[in-house]
Amino acid sequence: MSLSLDSTQLDRYSRHIIMDDVGPEGQKRLLDSRALVVGAGGLGSPVIQYLAAAGVGRLTIVDDDVVERSNLQRQTVHADADVGRPKVESASAFVADLNPDIDVVTHRTRVTKENVADIVPGHDVVVDASDNFPTRYLLNDFCRLQGVPIAHGAIYKFEGQVTTLVPGGPCYRCLFPEAPEPGTVPDCAATGVLGVLPGTVGCLQATEAVKLLLDAGDPLVGRLLFYDAMDMTFETAPYQRNPECPICGDDHVDSIDGIEYTSACAVGAD
Repeated sequence: MSLSLDSTQLDRYSRHIIMDDVGPEGQKRLLDSRALVVGAGGLGSPVIQYLAAAGVGRLTIVDDDVVERSNLQRQTVHADADVGRPKVESASAFVADLNPDIDVVTHRTRVTKENVADIVPGHDVVVDASDNFPTRYLLNDFCRLQGVPIAHGAIYKFEGQVTTLVPGGPCYRCLFPEAPEPGTVPDCAATGVLGVLPGTVGCLQATEAVKLLLDAGDPLVGRLLFYDAMDMTFETAPYQRNPECPICGDDHVDSIDGIEYTSACAVGAD
């Protein structure tokens, strides 16, 4: 690997370069990395900001939504002037202003069973900043079968959770074998969300993604991190790979072809 960094990069990433656990080799590794961020909303905003600032060389951003004024209380890569603009466009413009080193690829779409094979391959890490269960299960299943790690996060009102899913470790279905019944978990449009909450959770996801790309530290593999903003507490709960898990267990499926990502997202459900 060439370690050639130009003078501007040496200045920009100097606080990384002087760290023993990163150094010029680690920074070059980040610049050569490719990260996929699914969702450019509350969680995706800090993820996009900090991965771009850290010098993750290629960011792919997937989102099908447009900016609404109610987003601006928490979705910090978008501005008032962006209202009505596709989120992938305003997020891409934010990155371009922040760090010209970053190559941004955008997909104005949802990740679906039909397009996931066109979007995920070629990335070193996926950050799941989505806001719905079908997307979470789809990313878990496809990425596990492809051997791509995921930094997962989710938020609800004043609470958040983060975990990291890697090949060989337990997957999202080991935690939650099936999705809850539709309508039983309301979204932030119905219940509200503390504006700063996704900033904290998204930063944790970005941290996990950078650690994976650097192959450094101890990621949240087999550990679910709970964050309570009201009590300002962090707790972790261990979980293990389920040998009977249909995605990562001993007798797992070979493809997602037979899985329907509706309702419970159950494997084998028609």
